[in-house]
Amino acid sequence: MSTEVLSHTWYMTQRQLVAILRQPVFLLISLIQPVIWLFLFGNLFKKVVELGGFGTTSYLDYLIPGIVVMSALGSSMWAGMGTLEEIERGTLNRFLTTPVSRSALMNANVVQNGISTAIQSAIIVLLGLLAGAAYPGGATGLLILIAASILLGTVFGALSNALGMLVRERESIIGINTFLLLPLTFLSSAFMAPAQMPSWMATIADFNPVNWAMVAGRSALSADPDWGDVLSRGGALLALAAGAVWLSTRTFRAYQKSV
Repeated sequence: MSTEVLSHTWYMTQRQLVAILRQPVFLLISLIQPVIWLFLFGNLFKKVVELGGFGTTSYLDYLIPGIVVMSALGSSMWAGMGTLEEIERGTLNRFLTTPVSRSALMNANVVQNGISTAIQSAIIVLLGLLAGAAYPGGATGLLILIAASILLGTVFGALSNALGMLVRERESIIGINTFLLLPLTFLSSAFMAPAQMPSWMATIADFNPVNWAMVAGRSALSADPDWGDVLSRGGALLALAAGAVWLSTRTFRAYQKSV
């Protein structure tokens, strides 16, 4: 990647970050659901660890990685709405008449989404610590959890951008996201240990990228990490993220030819 592309990407990323900072209510709303999961589910299901298979005696310790990953998923799935808004306003088309790198236009979405996800994840981890969660894996485990959530956010953020450029309708994006969110959530180990799931659900969870991020994060945060799980799931997420970004870029090129 050339220096010019990098500088253009950072400029476009700053533009998007400034737009987010100008809407502090949006930042607050994005943290409401994780807080609900943390304090409501954390107390409602705290005795479920007595069933076994959770790898910890504290349900809160088990829950935190799930909340971090689900928050990354929930926020990134709506990235296409921002792309669609820029198309409707004509902003994206105006950028196409400037010397800005075409790759930077899409890369900025990925970088901005990664920065937002990292900040959101760090806040959730801090809230979990205040609530009494323990992180035996220390700083390394936390960094791996946040990195896994960023990769997952990149996957669904890039796919959402591609979807926004393809369908160009808010109703379609809302419908598809609503359809996918619950299956991706409950066909994963977000709230329940695989050992306590029906066998068919546990099997599907093994192929769910949302679950890959949770497995990598939980393993890295444990007192005795399984680095095989961390590397295999993390590597799969990295490959999937690269593929999603490639698809988003290809979709953008197709959009560019259509205007």
